[in-house]
Parts: sequence; structure tokens; C-alpha cells
Amino acid sequence: MESLLILIPVSLLAAGVGLAAFLWSLRSGQYDDMEGAANRILYDDDVPLPPRKRQS
Repeated sequence: MESLLILIPVSLLAAGVGLAAFLWSLRSGQYDDMEGAANRILYDDDVPLPPRKRQS
């Protein structure tokens, strides 16, 4: 029973730290573009190389 006097405040503190970290990540824009990174790999925006001269 005495261990609950330590474990309950520790768990509330850990939950508060987790909530603060989540709210900070929301405010800093971590979840703004969920699809961008997944779709960016599909687009080919590389410039093609110029054709090479043939040697005879």
C-alpha cells in the first residue's frame, strides 16, 4: 500500500511529461504533412543527363 504513495505521483508526472511532449510536437508542426514524405518518392524530378557523343 505504501508503494502506491510513490507510484501514483510518479505515473502522473510521467503522463504529464508525455502530454507536454505531444502538445509541443503539435505546436511545432510535426503532424502537418502526413502524406508528403510518402508521396515525394514517387515523383521523378531529376534532370536527365544529356546524350553522350558517339565515338567512331
